[in-house]
Amino acid sequence: MLVLGIDPGSVHTGYALVDRDRGRYLLRSAGAIHTNTKADIPSRLLTIFQGLQSLLTLHQPQVVSIEAIFRHKSSESALRLGQARGVALLAAAQAGVPVFEYNNMTVKKSVTGSGSADKVQLARMVRLLVGADESLTADATDAIGIAITHLAHAKHHAIVRSLT
Repeated sequence: MLVLGIDPGSVHTGYALVDRDRGRYLLRSAGAIHTNTKADIPSRLLTIFQGLQSLLTLHQPQVVSIEAIFRHKSSESALRLGQARGVALLAAAQAGVPVFEYNNMTVKKSVTGSGSADKVQLARMVRLLVGADESLTADATDAIGIAITHLAHAKHHAIVRSLT
């Protein structure tokens, strides 16, 4: 099952396409969609939307997994994050791809075994799990972690769906 993991952001939206084969995680592609910070918000959101549309069309993942909403100290930052998330959700819905959301603690626990792991620990474990080098950006490693989390929980989701 090919999963598109998305770490939304109004400046950098991380993405990762991760598959699983015989218990191993396979990184197909990862990176970030970068927006022009001098552009207005609608233009930045359009850049994110078009980038995600391209990824969805080119790779045709079976599932999108995205970081769930979390509390943020700055209301403006929370608003910008929500806008980027909305664009990502719209792109997935338009492509007809189901979306699963995971909070930060679930991602950390799924990838590192500890819900209180820091970003450095998460990035190190993500690189180890997919056999990647240090060149991955923080946005990409976060997106990989989100994709891995879905792959780790996919069997559970299938069982729940079969019961309902």
